[in-house]
Order: sequence, then structure tokens, then C-alpha cells
Amino acid sequence: MSDVSVLPGSLAVRNLFEDLLGREVTVSPGDPIAAPEVPTSTVAIFVDAGQKIYAVMAMELSLAANAGAALGLLPAGAAEDSIDEKQLFPNLAENVFELCNVFTSLLNKEGSPHLKLHQVIYPNQELPGDARAVLLALGRRLDLTVEVNRYGKGKLSLSLAP
Repeated sequence: MSDVSVLPGSLAVRNLFEDLLGREVTVSPGDPIAAPEVPTSTVAIFVDAGQKIYAVMAMELSLAANAGAALGLLPAGAAEDSIDEKQLFPNLAENVFELCNVFTSLLNKEGSPHLKLHQVIYPNQELPGDARAVLLALGRRLDLTVEVNRYGKGKLSLSLAP
């Protein structure tokens, strides 16, 4: 089986967020999530059938909180409180888990290995070293700023394993 892994385009990411959140979302090129931001980010680890890391996606706390609140039809204040306390509240975390699970659809392509969401690491939880290395690596990656209308924005970084 040949490796046909490709990064999803920013339009596909925007469409996924808009479809899930039921509101306008703006996506633009952004800076990668930097090492000091990793401990407060929500990180999704995607694996193939052999449990090998295929991709790692991180959402800055502000994006995770805003997207989680929008998905749960909660007021923007719920996201703001979560951001102020530097933690992702459980109700928002549950919604972000679902968003990460659906994001898998952007990674599964015909002719490539079937991928699944393996684990979601929330702010202030320890990220496995191998996943951290993939997330921070240069190479096949997508770095965006995602803004959820009437909520707020934040960084999203997706990096494919070498």
C-alpha cells in the first residue's frame, strides 16, 4: 500500500468546524503551537491499525474552549471562564473530544491506512514524548488560526509523523 497521506486543506478544516459548530468559522494561516504552549493545549493523537502514531493535532486552550462552548451551545462566557482559569472544563472537554473524533475523517483517505483517534490529552496532563516530538517537528504540517464567530480564536497545529 503506498503512502498517500496528505494534510487536509484549510477549506476542509473550516468546513468541518462550521458543520459541527453550526456557525461561521474563519480559518487563516497561523503560527505553529510552540513548545511553551503545549502544556495548556488540547492534543489529539491519531494512530493507524498497528497503533503507530500517524498524526498529532493540538488546539490552543482558547480554540479548544471556544469550539467546545460553541459545540455545546453554551454562551461565550463559559469559554472565557475556562480560558481565565487556564483549564478546559469537563463539559467543554467532552465536546472537544467529539470534535477531535470527527476530525479523523479529514485524515482518512482512500488508499491510505485507516486511522482512528487514539487519545486526547487535555491541558495540564502529560503528553507522551513521542507525540510531543511529532507535534513540534518540522515537515508535513498545517498551522492555522481558527476563529469561531461570536466566540473567539486560537491556534490549531496538525503534524503528520515522519
